[in-house]
Amino acid sequence: MNLAEYTSFDGVGLSHLISRGEVSASEVASAALRALHEINPKINAVVESWAAEEAQVVSEDAGTHPVSGVPFLVKDLGVTIKGRCCEMGSRIAEGLVAAEDSNLMVSFRKAGLVTIGRTTIPELAVSTTTEGRMCGPTRNPWNLERGAGGSSGGAGAAVAAGIVPLAHATDGGGSIRVPAAFNGLFGMKPTRGRVSNGPAVDEVWNGLGVHMGVSRSVRDSAALLDAVNGGGIGEPYYIAPPTNSYLSELRRSPGKLKIGFMLNPANGARTAAVVANATLAVARCLASLGHEVEEVTPDLGVSWDAFVHANAQFWTANAALRLDMLSAATGRLVTTEFLEPATYAVYEYGSRVSGTDLLAALQTRNSVARAAGRFFQHYDVVLTPTLPDLAPRIGEYNRVETSVDGLGWIAHVLGQTPFTALANVAGLPAMSVPLSFDDETGLPIGSHFCASFGREDILFRLAAQLEVTMPWSERRPPVWAGTNSPD
Repeated sequence: MNLAEYTSFDGVGLSHLISRGEVSASEVASAALRALHEINPKINAVVESWAAEEAQVVSEDAGTHPVSGVPFLVKDLGVTIKGRCCEMGSRIAEGLVAAEDSNLMVSFRKAGLVTIGRTTIPELAVSTTTEGRMCGPTRNPWNLERGAGGSSGGAGAAVAAGIVPLAHATDGGGSIRVPAAFNGLFGMKPTRGRVSNGPAVDEVWNGLGVHMGVSRSVRDSAALLDAVNGGGIGEPYYIAPPTNSYLSELRRSPGKLKIGFMLNPANGARTAAVVANATLAVARCLASLGHEVEEVTPDLGVSWDAFVHANAQFWTANAALRLDMLSAATGRLVTTEFLEPATYAVYEYGSRVSGTDLLAALQTRNSVARAAGRFFQHYDVVLTPTLPDLAPRIGEYNRVETSVDGLGWIAHVLGQTPFTALANVAGLPAMSVPLSFDDETGLPIGSHFCASFGREDILFRLAAQLEVTMPWSERRPPVWAGTNSPD
């Protein structure tokens, strides 16, 4: 299998070839590794890879799963592979080896995914750009001078450039949807409790963080969520399982949805004109498909400053605990010798967060979730831009890292991504869909959709409809596996 053939299929398509005997899983894995070695020096998306014969062994009952045999990458955070490093993008965790597979890794194996490496992230994922000092900046395949987003930036860049058709990603404030938008991919953030964080962790960032992935097709993400949804033993949240498979939802019409759209974020900033115009075009398309579409201003439930402050308590206190645990495990001190300035500022701030501070933040979380619940009594979906502007140039995002404290850093991060964090705080499903591109720069523009608790089915049906109506699959970035390859 040459790279042009390999990159012409999504994950479900590759799995179909394997199941029909037209190509072997080892041939597909070999193609993925050739793509990785050709492309990764240009985009710096994969921190470690391993040879095809060393790829993780898939379970014997995985043969019929829609992504069985598909090459896959895991984010260097949140999922552990026994005997493999999990360094979280930080020098303080360098060389740290996992003692066991996490529940999610077990699910990946059962689905037959062939894991060939781990992707870059910003240090401890407390950013939405992937420009860490340990690994260097991850570059956007659509323009190498631009960032790939974060914190799942390596996953986004690797999938967009054709190294793998889909990759694991996590999302605590937009970290699936931000790189999906910047890299022209589909990214689904599931409902809180839909996917297990265990067994070592009960919840991530007090319920804000979730696992899923990014992909080039809607059906790949649907198949992935089919593979990993469901909790392990002793999960802190229970959510009813889906009535139907998410793949089957793609064949169902979304019906006539009531969709509210919002162009500017709740922080009072203005969305860039090119992004706002793209979002308006999507709203008009939705209306032409028969949906009821109207402009709205949803109630956040609290002020923007209170929203940022609550997120800062969650992000920084959890980061401080993790850093103390990493220090104990590695013997490295929690100092600027091993941490970047922004991460150290987050640690210092988080170390001072009290129990009552966290309880107050949980009260804010409740206010936000209740306000969102009231909104979705009247609307099926809310549409916004995924991000208020195009992907920034490498270096722009981190200019403030030495001049802010931990609260200031979180305010900066949320100011860069003001549309996405609501779904994390309220625990709702949300997706970024690559429906638009800027003609002047060629950069992708994501459209963000959020639905009520547990309603990934609505989002998948709508995404499938838009994938047909406003298709993106034929677009390829300038950096694309196999474009100039002799094989």
